[in-house]
Amino acid sequence: MDAPTRTEFLHIPPGGQLLFYALSALVVLTMVFCIWRRMRLWMQGKPTPYSLRPDWARLRAILRDVVLQRKVTRSRKTFGAPMHLLLFSGFVILLIGTTLLAIHHWAPEGLKFHRGTYYLVYEVTLDVFGVVLLVGLLGAIGRRYFAKPKSLGREPSDLWLLGSLLAITVTGFLVEGGRIELEPKQYDIYSPVGLGVSLWMDWIDPVSYQVLWWVHASLVFGFLASLPFTRIRHIVYALFSTYMAPARAMGALAPVSMEEVEKTGKVGAIEWRDYDRYQLASLDACMECGRCTDVCPATGVGKTLDPQRIVQDLRHIVGNGKPVAEALTEEALWDCTTCNACVRECPVNIRHVDIIVDARRSLVAEGRFAGTGANMLRQLGSTMNAWGSSGTDREAWMEGLDVPLVRDTPEFDVLLWVGCAGAVDRGAQKTNRALVKLLKQAGVRFACLGNEEVCTGDPARRLGEEFLFQTMAEANIQTFEQRGVKRILTTCPHCYNTFANEYPQFGGEFEVEHHTQFLARLVAEGKLTLPRVDRKVAWHDPCYVSRVNRDPHSARKVLRPMLDGSLQMPRSKGFDTLCCGAGGGRMWMEEPAERRPGNRRAEQLLATGADTIAVGCPFCRIMLGDSLAALRPDGDVRIVDLAEMVVGEEQS
Repeated sequence: MDAPTRTEFLHIPPGGQLLFYALSALVVLTMVFCIWRRMRLWMQGKPTPYSLRPDWARLRAILRDVVLQRKVTRSRKTFGAPMHLLLFSGFVILLIGTTLLAIHHWAPEGLKFHRGTYYLVYEVTLDVFGVVLLVGLLGAIGRRYFAKPKSLGREPSDLWLLGSLLAITVTGFLVEGGRIELEPKQYDIYSPVGLGVSLWMDWIDPVSYQVLWWVHASLVFGFLASLPFTRIRHIVYALFSTYMAPARAMGALAPVSMEEVEKTGKVGAIEWRDYDRYQLASLDACMECGRCTDVCPATGVGKTLDPQRIVQDLRHIVGNGKPVAEALTEEALWDCTTCNACVRECPVNIRHVDIIVDARRSLVAEGRFAGTGANMLRQLGSTMNAWGSSGTDREAWMEGLDVPLVRDTPEFDVLLWVGCAGAVDRGAQKTNRALVKLLKQAGVRFACLGNEEVCTGDPARRLGEEFLFQTMAEANIQTFEQRGVKRILTTCPHCYNTFANEYPQFGGEFEVEHHTQFLARLVAEGKLTLPRVDRKVAWHDPCYVSRVNRDPHSARKVLRPMLDGSLQMPRSKGFDTLCCGAGGGRMWMEEPAERRPGNRRAEQLLATGADTIAVGCPFCRIMLGDSLAALRPDGDVRIVDLAEMVVGEEQS
């Protein structure tokens, strides 16, 4: 028996074959030209402030996030994620199969490979993934036009995209069935779907087969030519945006230099060209799946902000002269808590927070920011404290604790950074007092800056006042260098993130730990003994430790031994924690009670039946404390910091 194979271009005359390849070349060139034109627009953006040389880490990111669809597979969407995987895998495998067939056709006789075992595996694989694509398409059509989830993006071209792919898949199986009917082989069992279809195609003849074949080819040509203008363009653009994505940590915003401002006369993004090339590429890579919107705490309580809409609206102004401020509503920009839930969830690595903060920077520079948030920036600039408290107040919380101060302690191992909230908020003061007791119990040589401490500048940077942040960063770095600071311990996740990820941009390299991490290490080293806690505790992960800096584990290592399995954790992976609503400067901005993300998070925590809410962030303590007071005015649910639980004060 001859090696299994099939006749190429069955019943298609040589002239038809040449026409097919000529049209194929024209369509591919058209598609490439359209993509190239879009890329030329990206190049009008600011140069990326980092190298784009070939890098295995970037190639691994493409393999992980684009090819293997890592972020899609971990999505909480019970149907959307598997549906997308079916669509993606089916489309890619069929595209690869078609490409291999073309390579075989043009290969010299001695190098032709479409025969034998390879051919049989090829036929089975394409049949299976053809069915996979068909199932995914039917699911996508049902979801988009019948289930209609609110967060799912919609474009007029979606009907063409799904309809043409469905028609291509169906006519592809019909063409395969017609080929088997006209040229049956004993190994057609390796094309099970085509073989089944052929049972209903006894009407086919060479002429009708040619018509069917050209209908299928025309649908493919039309689909490929329209690819740059439909949602599926993200398959191509995601390759570029993922490769171009900055290597800096999720919690690190890009700095703005004074030299850049003097050269351009701009601060932040006023028009689309003020975004860098990666950001512009990422706008085109958006697949409009709605995952960012689904996890946004602002969207979840009915605010204007919709991360997906931010990306889409910006994409629509690329190439024209419309200002960013007209494309995006100011209300939506100020709604953002910069919690980075959207960034972590995005399958194509769009950094929504960077885009939003760049737009905020221009609004602040133009004086288009008012209200309580603007008042906070003014008092921050005058007092170096986000709460407007005098620097002399930063030591009041230490009364009776004999806290060592850097100015009196020339030798210390760890700087205990108190933070603005830790110095003035009563709840945060309790956390720092408890932590001081634990550090003394563990024999840690620590000291505080006291009245020398000023704000890290995090609220200013995330609200868009970049140069106020840089002033504070430079002042703190200078103080640290003068005082010989090498290691920093802080109870504030925002200070922790700023020290660890943003101060290095200005030469401030320090070893930084959040107190949940520090306590976990002291326990592991046997320097602290954990008490037994008999309350039912729900743990709330702070965004800027668990998600932004990817450590939901340290707090659990401390809590679980104390609770013997009674720990409750809504969104228990930690990375998926729901923001309390304080980040991004929102702590100091007024909002209606019914639109507070903290209320939504408090409801989740209360639903566990817990009588104690444990936190690891002064901002979370304030926001959730207010929400608990509103939801449970009888005060039967306590809110405490992890440090207080370890020191034993939760029993008092």
